[in-house]
Amino acid sequence: MSTASPPSALPIHPHQVIWLLLAVAGLSFVAGLFLSHGLVLDSHWPSYADILANLDRPGAWLRWGIGDISEFAFYKHEFASLGLLAGAGLAWWANGTGKRWQGFAIAYGSGLWPWLVTSSLISLLLSNLLWGWTLDADGWQPTFVAFVSLPAALVLVFGPGWKVALNGAVLGALLVTPASLLLVNFVCLRWNIPAVVGAVSGMAMASIVAFVLCKWFPILVTPRQPAEVAQPPAPQVRYGVVWGLRRVLADFSEAPFFGNEWASLGLLAGVLLAWWLNPDSPVYGTGLLLPIIAGQALSSAIGIYLWRGHWMAKGWYPTYIPIVSVVPAAVLTHGGSPLVVALSAVLGALVAAPLADGLAQKLPAWVHPFVANAVSMAVSTLLIVPFIGLLIVASACTRDYL
Repeated sequence: MSTASPPSALPIHPHQVIWLLLAVAGLSFVAGLFLSHGLVLDSHWPSYADILANLDRPGAWLRWGIGDISEFAFYKHEFASLGLLAGAGLAWWANGTGKRWQGFAIAYGSGLWPWLVTSSLISLLLSNLLWGWTLDADGWQPTFVAFVSLPAALVLVFGPGWKVALNGAVLGALLVTPASLLLVNFVCLRWNIPAVVGAVSGMAMASIVAFVLCKWFPILVTPRQPAEVAQPPAPQVRYGVVWGLRRVLADFSEAPFFGNEWASLGLLAGVLLAWWLNPDSPVYGTGLLLPIIAGQALSSAIGIYLWRGHWMAKGWYPTYIPIVSVVPAAVLTHGGSPLVVALSAVLGALVAAPLADGLAQKLPAWVHPFVANAVSMAVSTLLIVPFIGLLIVASACTRDYL
C-alpha cells in the first residue's frame, strides 16, 4: 500500500487573479461596446461624454471602471489603464528574472506587486459595485480612490497573504471611497474647491481609521511572516542625468505604488493612443492632455533636481506628488496656457515633496507614509491652485494698465 499522501489543492496565487480579472474585464468590455453600447469602430474612439451619456449600459460602465485605474494621473481612459497594468506586469516579470533592463524595481523591490495590485483591483471592483449608483450624466465621482490608497499600503506594511489582500480590499471599498465621495460632493463642490482635494483627503482620513482598526484588531492583517514597510533598495547608484530622466518617467506610476519606468511607459503610451484616436476621450474630454503631461514631466524634473540630495540620502523622495495633484488640477481649473503649466510645475515641485516628507516623519511606524503624501496633495493643491488664479488676474490687470 502506498503511503503517499493525497495531493493537496493547488494554491491560488495573486497573479492568477490579476489575469482572470483582466480577461473578464477585457472580454466584457469589448462585448459591451459592440452589443450594448451599439458602437461601430471608425477612426474615432468613443469620447468621455459617451460614458456619461450611457452609464446604464455595460460598455460605458466598464469603460468607467477600467478608466479608474489611470484616474490618479487624471487620464481616465481604459487604454491608459491597460497600458499601465501591462507595463507593470512586464516590469514584475523582468524583476523576478533579474533582467538588466527592468528599471527601478517595481513596488520598491518588495516582491509584493502581485499581492498589491490584486488587492487594489478587487477593492476597485467592490467600490464600483457598492458606489456606482452615485454616478450620473451630470457629474464625476471619485470611485477610483481605493485603487491608489489603502489596499496597496496595507500589503506593503503587513506583507503578503490573502488575509491582508482581501481585508485591505474590503476596507478600501467600505472606508476610502465613501469618505472621498462625501468630501467631494459636500465640501469641494459647495466651496468650488478642486475635486482632487476631497478625493485625496478622503484617502488620508479613511486610511488612518483603517490603520487604527488594524492596530486594535491585528487579526485583520496579521500575516504569516510579518513585514516592515517596504522601502526601495539602496544600491550604489549614479545620480546623474540618466538616473534623473529615468526617475522622472518612473514618477508617473508612483501613485499606485509601482514606481517603474515600464509601467509609466505603458500608461503614457495608452493615453497618447487614446488622444490620437479621439482627443475628447481622455482627461474627461477636456482636450488638455498634452499640457497636463508637459506640466507633470516638468514638475517631476524640477523636484528631482531640487531634492536630489534627499534622493541620495534616503533612497526615495515623494517628487511624484505634483504629478497627481497640483499640476493637473491647475490646468483643469485655469487652462493649459504655458504660464499655468510653468507655475503649477514650479510651485508644486517646491512645496509638495518637502511638506509630505515632513508630515511623514510624524506618523507612527504602523501607518504607511502614503498618508502624509495624500495630505500634502490636498494642502498643496488647496494653496497653489487659487494662488495661480490670483497671479493670472494680477498679470492680466498689469497688461491692461500698461
